[in-house]
Amino acid sequence: MATNNNVLVLGATGGIGGEVARQLRDAGWQVRALKRGVAKSGERKDGMTWLSGDALNRQDVLEAAKDCSVIVHAVNPPGYRRWSELVLPMLDNTIAAAIAQGAMIVFPGTVYNYGPDALPVLAENSPQHPVTRKGAIRVEMEQHLLDASRDGARVLIVRAGDFFGPKTGNSWFSQGLLKPAKPVKTVSYPGGRGIGHEWSYLPDVARTMVELLARREKLDAFASFHMAGHWDADGTQMCAAIRRVVARHAGSEPRVVAFPWWLLTLVSPFVTTFREMREMRYLWRTPVRMDNTKLTAVLGHEPHTPLDEAVEATLVGMGSLPYTSSLPVAA
Repeated sequence: MATNNNVLVLGATGGIGGEVARQLRDAGWQVRALKRGVAKSGERKDGMTWLSGDALNRQDVLEAAKDCSVIVHAVNPPGYRRWSELVLPMLDNTIAAAIAQGAMIVFPGTVYNYGPDALPVLAENSPQHPVTRKGAIRVEMEQHLLDASRDGARVLIVRAGDFFGPKTGNSWFSQGLLKPAKPVKTVSYPGGRGIGHEWSYLPDVARTMVELLARREKLDAFASFHMAGHWDADGTQMCAAIRRVVARHAGSEPRVVAFPWWLLTLVSPFVTTFREMREMRYLWRTPVRMDNTKLTAVLGHEPHTPLDEAVEATLVGMGSLPYTSSLPVAA
């Protein structure tokens, strides 16, 4: 196993990839970021080395990963187009590079892998019987990673609930509950009262990955961990936090309304994103909670930013607050 502090990040301009890249840089790692269309390959910017290349081109990934002990695979096809066709080839390129270097692959997991039979509490050994197309592909991706761990690569999967954070991009928080770059007048909540839901603050997820990487030599060849994140026990706590934060800035609380599932039903035959969102409705109809016992046994804790601070930083990052932050952001 390679043990240097060189890391290649695929998807460094995205939400989770970017956050992990920045935190690894701050932790003393030598970060390389592969990105299509880089004007000058090898340029140092923001404390990272940016390389021109495409995650769909195996040779590009193999070259970028030379002498790296870790590869963070947080990349998606441009604009999420042809997602189902391209995600496995992209992952297989990362696997090939990891096997060549004896490197560890860091992979952000999702709850899409699980069907209703595994709910309401998800542990690392819960059965993965997905009921959606995206979930089935996610399970296949993790099977490829398991096979890779038997062929010379090592794998770290960190699974968390729905992401929120200053630079999250595509997420239920920024595309379902709220509208980015607009004052928060209403919050559209997809679940019902009494239905618990798991949220994960993106910087906490990245910090968890960084802390686990610091212990990577002691981890199994295929290591999977679940984060507890922010557990909204009755489906009201996230909306209440948003209302509190907005009221501190704007002087009035936004209304909470029911998410328009009926509209998704109407337009989903024509819009792929809406169709996929509708497929995930089952995750809002039953409690979904993550068991982090294994994670805390290894780290002794789980990185956790207080909810109001995390929500405020998220809204500031989304351009949804009328002026700058009044709460300190957790270190």
